Amino acid sequence: MFLSRFRVNTARPGARRLLSSPQAMHAAVMSSFPGLLPSDVPAPDTPRVLWRLEQRARAEVFLYVAGPDRPDMTHLVEQAGWPAAADSDNPGWQTRSCKPLLDQLTAGDRWAFRLTANPVHSVRRKDGEPTKLTAHVTPTHQKGWLLDPDRQQRCGFRVLEKRDTERLLPDGITSGGAPDHGDRHQLTVSGARSLSFDKSRGPDSKRRGKPVTLVTVTFDGRLEVTDPTALRRALTQGIGRARAYGCGLLTLAPIGPAPRATT
Repeated sequence: MFLSRFRVNTARPGARRLLSSPQAMHAAVMSSFPGLLPSDVPAPDTPRVLWRLEQRARAEVFLYVAGPDRPDMTHLVEQAGWPAAADSDNPGWQTRSCKPLLDQLTAGDRWAFRLTANPVHSVRRKDGEPTKLTAHVTPTHQKGWLLDPDRQQRCGFRVLEKRDTERLLPDGITSGGAPDHGDRHQLTVSGARSLSFDKSRGPDSKRRGKPVTLVTVTFDGRLEVTDPTALRRALTQGIGRARAYGCGLLTLAPIGPAPRATT
């Protein structure tokens, strides 16, 4: 598995088109892997292509891509990068192998993490109706989605709790008596976005697919490894839904004063 980082040139029209459409960005990301055909379906328990956008400032947007092979992002550099500045030493993106990290994961290890995800749950509005996937819209419920014990067990980690002296209120209880997941755990949620787009076959296509609506958020926190095998699966296959549209990529960083993305 490899992790790549590409800085997006937000001044270019091609970049603005990609940033405005998760469908277009997905197609561009998949085109970075010449060995993958559009008709290919990821086999169970094998690494898949995952990506995530991070905007640190108006003109500072990074695209992170994880995949089973080294990507060729030449087309992204031409559309949304700095092609005139690219050369053999600096093609316009950076790629590193994730194998050293995946091999060293051990139960009890602690890491800082980041995850952009699509927290949803199934609801039934009236008796007799089928359940419908609905997005969590409040930070408390969004955090609860990731803190679900079954989800954490499947992903091979547990989110660390704060020390008593770090909590704003005793036992992480709000003034209204409800659990405040954000105060109890070393976990924050930010960057909530509501996305709606058509799954069209192309910009000139007359055939429109069913509209896709997503709510995405970014989690930052600290975790402890409980099952290295399960965590490797989460790192290489993603967490949650909407993985084709910029969700599910979990990255880890050493816990320290200035952590850097590792995978």
